[in-house]
Amino acid sequence: MTVPKDIPEKWFSLFLPLQSKKKKGLVAKAKKSRTEEERRVRANDREYNDKFQYASNCIMTSKYNIITFLPVNLFEQFQEVANTYFLFLLILQLIPQISSLSWFTTIVPLALVLSITAVKDATDDYFRHKSDNQVNNRQSQVLIRGSLQNEKWMNVRVGDIIKLENNQFVAADLLLLSSSEPHGLCYIETAELDGETNMKVRQSVSVTSELGNQNNLASFNGEVVCEPPNNKLDRFCGTLYWRDKKYTLTNQNMLLRGCVLRNTEACYGLVIFAGPDTKLMQNSGRTKFKRTSIDRLMNTLVLWIFGFLVCMGVILAVGNAVWEREVGTLFQSYLPWDPPVDNFLFSAFLSFWSYVIILNTVVPISLYVSVEVIRLGHSYFINWDQQMFCSQCNTAAEARTTTLNEELGQVEYIFSDKTGTLTQNIMSFNKCSINGQTYGEGTDPLGPQPKRLDFTPFNPLADPDFCFYDDTLLVSVKVGDSHTHEFFRLLSLCHTVMSEEKSEGELVYKAQSPDEGALVTAARNFGFVFRSRTPGTITTTEMGRPVTYTLLAILDFNNIRKRMSVIVRNPEGRIRLYCKGADMVLLERLNPCNQELMNITSDHLNEYAVDGLRTLALAYRDLSEDDWEMWSESYRCAEKATNCREDRLAATYEEIEQDMMLLGATAIEDKLQEGVPETIAVLSLANIKIWVLTGDKQETAVNIGYSCKMLTDDMTEVFIISGHTVQSVRQELRRARERMIQLSRTREGGKEEGMEGWGEACFTGNGFKEGQEGDGTGREEGVKQLQCPTPPAPAPPPPSDLMDSISGEFAIVINGHSLAHALEADMETEFVLTACACKAVICCRVTPLQKAQVVELIKKHKKAVTLAIGDGANDVSMIKSAHIGVGISGQEGIQAVLASDYSFSQFRFLQRLLLVHGRWSYLRMCRFLCYFFYKNFAFTMVHFWFGFFCGFSAQTVYDQYFITLYNIVYTSLPVLAMGIFDQDVPDQRSLEYPKLYEPGQLNLLFNKREFFICIAQGIYTSVVLFFVPCAVLSDATQSTGVPLADYQTFAVTTATALVIVVSVQIALDTGFWTVINHVFVWGSLGCYFAIMIALHSQTLFRIFPNQFHFVGRAQSTLLQPVVWLTIALATAICIVPVLAFRFLKVDLKPQLSDTVRYTQLVRQKKRKPVGRGVGDTWRGVGSVSEGRLGARRGSRRSGYAFAHQEGFGELITSGKNMRLSSLALATFASRHSSNWIDTLRRKKHTHTHTPPSASGECSPAPSTISGSVPPLSNSSSVLGGSQDTPMEEEKGPSPGQNTQTVLRSSTQTTAALASDTEAAAPQGSCAGVLTPTAVRSHGGDSLGGWTITLGTVQEALFSWKARATASNSPGPASDSKENSQIE
Repeated sequence: MTVPKDIPEKWFSLFLPLQSKKKKGLVAKAKKSRTEEERRVRANDREYNDKFQYASNCIMTSKYNIITFLPVNLFEQFQEVANTYFLFLLILQLIPQISSLSWFTTIVPLALVLSITAVKDATDDYFRHKSDNQVNNRQSQVLIRGSLQNEKWMNVRVGDIIKLENNQFVAADLLLLSSSEPHGLCYIETAELDGETNMKVRQSVSVTSELGNQNNLASFNGEVVCEPPNNKLDRFCGTLYWRDKKYTLTNQNMLLRGCVLRNTEACYGLVIFAGPDTKLMQNSGRTKFKRTSIDRLMNTLVLWIFGFLVCMGVILAVGNAVWEREVGTLFQSYLPWDPPVDNFLFSAFLSFWSYVIILNTVVPISLYVSVEVIRLGHSYFINWDQQMFCSQCNTAAEARTTTLNEELGQVEYIFSDKTGTLTQNIMSFNKCSINGQTYGEGTDPLGPQPKRLDFTPFNPLADPDFCFYDDTLLVSVKVGDSHTHEFFRLLSLCHTVMSEEKSEGELVYKAQSPDEGALVTAARNFGFVFRSRTPGTITTTEMGRPVTYTLLAILDFNNIRKRMSVIVRNPEGRIRLYCKGADMVLLERLNPCNQELMNITSDHLNEYAVDGLRTLALAYRDLSEDDWEMWSESYRCAEKATNCREDRLAATYEEIEQDMMLLGATAIEDKLQEGVPETIAVLSLANIKIWVLTGDKQETAVNIGYSCKMLTDDMTEVFIISGHTVQSVRQELRRARERMIQLSRTREGGKEEGMEGWGEACFTGNGFKEGQEGDGTGREEGVKQLQCPTPPAPAPPPPSDLMDSISGEFAIVINGHSLAHALEADMETEFVLTACACKAVICCRVTPLQKAQVVELIKKHKKAVTLAIGDGANDVSMIKSAHIGVGISGQEGIQAVLASDYSFSQFRFLQRLLLVHGRWSYLRMCRFLCYFFYKNFAFTMVHFWFGFFCGFSAQTVYDQYFITLYNIVYTSLPVLAMGIFDQDVPDQRSLEYPKLYEPGQLNLLFNKREFFICIAQGIYTSVVLFFVPCAVLSDATQSTGVPLADYQTFAVTTATALVIVVSVQIALDTGFWTVINHVFVWGSLGCYFAIMIALHSQTLFRIFPNQFHFVGRAQSTLLQPVVWLTIALATAICIVPVLAFRFLKVDLKPQLSDTVRYTQLVRQKKRKPVGRGVGDTWRGVGSVSEGRLGARRGSRRSGYAFAHQEGFGELITSGKNMRLSSLALATFASRHSSNWIDTLRRKKHTHTHTPPSASGECSPAPSTISGSVPPLSNSSSVLGGSQDTPMEEEKGPSPGQNTQTVLRSSTQTTAALASDTEAAAPQGSCAGVLTPTAVRSHGGDSLGGWTITLGTVQEALFSWKARATASNSPGPASDSKENSQIE
């Protein structure tokens, strides 16, 4: 199911949640469909069909009408706990005995929130109504009483016969009865269902295909018995009973609602499912609602705040009881209790509820509205990001949800599909092996390029876009080599491709998968051109001669068989079976006489796998007439079976696909998408683990892993898990962990003898057997070294704290059958312990269900935020299971996009989505929440302190209008501006320094500790705002001698001081100022004074004397100098400690973000303007293509991608682009030793009883970065920390001296950079710093001036040279993307 391109006018409503089933009529039908065991439909008999009460064809996705909108919408909104809470407060305020606030102080914000939500819901429902009406009122031709009549879609009923014409949408799920095309064929486009744009063929049952005219169809009274309504788009099972005979019905006979009739003049269909029973509507159910960790934390904190509110109410109520008993009785004679109150206990009870009302603003309703507005703004920023727009496919990034933006900044695990996600899913025929001879020469990107073959003189029907470079294969075809001809004959016949010949010789192939299209196109160019097909024939042009084969059977492809076959009879009458499929399943079905050829072909397959090519093996078998007759009888029986039909067909296929003769193998290249290696490298440096979950075979996945730099030759070891039993998988996982611990301890020792010990163990640093590293077969054997003789039963799993200490880079590759065992309940911990200690994990041969299970496993054991990204229907379950789902709009339709939370067209955009938008969203939301809780505690707690001075009488400090407007006018816009626009560093710096991403993963910016700090600051502010004015004004007088110690003066002074303090505070908290920020902050402050003066004016008092009691108080109070002195004093006492703390924190322990900002400032001052914008800078990175990745030494088998859906065989028979970037990847590396973020990470993973990720240590840059860069030490660097990682105290390594602590502030860093640049720049020999690298000047090809990075400054200031000398663990190479150029 996909959303059509012209929504909402056509189909938008169909994909909205089916909440409309609450409608009375649809509820009954929905309930009925759930209990329906089978469906019976009789053609042209409405009376018979009506007794089953089938659903009509009317679609109703709207939720409301004019009458029900208000009550239903309010009922839905008050199901939210927050709205119910504030409704409860409003009811309390209507009780005069307990309310000291007017009812409008609560009803105004509540009504505002309810109104905004109601307008949004009404707008959405209006569009639903609009699209419903448009769809329901479409016209359709219905056969009624022998004539065609125009009926609206909503009036079409089950059992009606409908006529469809070319390019019309299908109105309901129809059984195809007849067509204007021969053999009852018709062509449909299913893009609205499954996203596939290629045409598909449907065919009517042969007995009904003859009913071509209206008279015959009007007399048709066949009855269909079929399955009940369901959401399976690719399956249908039913039987047609007509004229005392029964005929099997399958999905190939069905036209589903949402399809479009193409290239067919007209056809007739019988309505089987209508309206909500159609498969389209059955697939439009609700998606699982996802909540962020901040949402869950906020719900917990709100409960805590409510408990705190109750505690404050109890304290003040107890105070009221004590005061009324001890003091209040003295006033009874002239200040008696109100009539309901007759004792101090009842007075305390009422006082409790009064204070609950007054203090409720600690959780204002505006909080929830503000959060949604901020998230909406972040979503629009993603949609508007031009750097995530793909001009090739004209597709922009899209945030399909607004609730998960901040969680994009907390991702720890990425689960990615391979085909179409990491690769382009655009296949090209690259190499082949025919009868033991290999063809297709590899191209060297650095050497001379071979000449591309020109097929036009040889074959006028050749595809001009086809590329091939080995002319020996073309010569073999021209000389008439029989094996070569048979090879390409197989490729031209064994497929389910549909051909469309727009003009003579202009062929367009519609294939179910890009692989199949590439193979048929290859055969076309080498002289075996597939021209057309009918249900019983295939017409080709072989070496210029037209040939028509009789198609006897198609043994279709599926993900279990992993192969497909056709049985054809050639013009000479010989019957032959042609088969193509995965080598792992096809080679075992060959005749034993093929052993020698099979060995040679297997070697060729190994050679092809070096380039990560996708392979297929090809074979054939000659059949006698007797063999065919005997098998075809069993095939017909299996085809007509009504029970277990698929299993019986599979057994029949297996029977004939034996004793085949090997022809050869094909190799297809699926190139990597642009920027994939760089993206994976950057995300790895951000401490994000990337797991690849693919349906391809192990060898293909491993080679793609090397191509995209998930796996590198510099890795400590790569483990292969391929056990076939639970015990063998457990042993392999435990041996892998033991090996990790052993190598980690040796690595930490740093001794040469330790390295030699590795050699004695027959291993080198990359995990492959020594002495075979340069040998192609040696590497494969080295990888499989782990699987060598099984030792005795291994020890139990090591404790998680031991796994925490693992250093080094490991990877694990696990097969599907092994993964099935690893996912069992008693094996989960074993798998998680091993896999999560690795930098990269590749799971091969996994099913869509296993993909979801792996995601759920990590969610369960690691408690980490997960992201799944894919492009096909087989990725939907994984996308829905992860916290965040990302869909790639690629070659496999848009099913993954529809199920996703975010979508774009290129994998490389993921780094910007996470490192820029995700990190900013998390940062903004955390700052917003911290400030929001601070300002409301500062506002509300003043009432608490005032209670001790007003006899606990629930008297408010502020004017009631100030209480009403504080959160919705005076302080709402500044915090919204900060939450939407704020940023700590520019976007390109976020990409340059991936370590800035770590605070989100560790949840450092907003957690329970930060929350308590915020409310502590708010309480401190409330103390100052209450007691300072109270102390000053108690003895102050006006210039006329009149005392200022009155309630209204105190209220105005405190309120003014509060607004000024929180405005100054948000000015300090804002890190990125825009015009909007200035307008909102200073405008809100000015708005406060304007509104206050207006509310205190005599004009309003005269109009509403009972509502405005502070008449003239604002003017008289603000004219007193002592009041402004009091406000200034309170503001200083509140703000100065905050300024001092932040100054000392930045000066003594700057965070990485602080240092990045200082570096940015220095660069702007010391560097000439380059004349290139931010966007241009980043877009230019890695834009130089270097062609396909060069061949890598090694031997790995590649495989065919079995990710596409089952082919159209049964239907027919029945009728390496790499970019090398100048990213400063190594700049982001950090050391192995403990810093406080590493400590927090270990604590976090210890708490979850699972091993932590190993990527908390130094993350190396990709080994293929262009340019020679000196190696680095893993010693501490400010670039190695996270945003909240302080620059640690550096200690001198001299053993004979006392340890000395050296602190350097960022201001010293800035000053030193200006003075030491010339001296520091050329001194890059020390391994402990980020060595400056010579780069090309912007003006020409010659080397420009020395470039300098932050590491140079650190060497000069922090004496890292000495420390680096003591460091014993080598680090990765470094290259800088945008180094500062010093004149």
